[in-house]
Amino acid sequence: MDPSRKRKLRLFVALGAAVVLAGALIYTSFSAASDAETPSQLAASAVAGRSYQLTDKVVPGYSHQGGVLLFRVRDRNGSASVPVRYTGAVPDPFRAGREVIVTVRKRGAAFVGEKDSLVTKCPSKFSPQPSGRSS
Repeated sequence: MDPSRKRKLRLFVALGAAVVLAGALIYTSFSAASDAETPSQLAASAVAGRSYQLTDKVVPGYSHQGGVLLFRVRDRNGSASVPVRYTGAVPDPFRAGREVIVTVRKRGAAFVGEKDSLVTKCPSKFSPQPSGRSS
């Protein structure tokens, strides 16, 4: 076989493999994503035993009972909140008013957080500043 033809064949095989791998990576990244639910969405339609990603703000008044963190997550507009029982690592920035994401399962009227799934979101530096403050 001609050496230049071998090089072209290798190039097309390598490019084909790269395209297939890139497509698989893109497919995997989009199919693995799951939408996070708000407290009002979960309160209205959560099914017992199914896993959900819950997100929104922590309500003031959370507490610890032994190794369990008890807190409520409310919608941004404050219309609905759900109770969460969480066991696992609690991030340092966790506090009332902070936005969190936690994987939960419905058990009775409460939601039980999966161990070590609690993540706090950083407040946006692009949110509007209160008047009278300069940057």
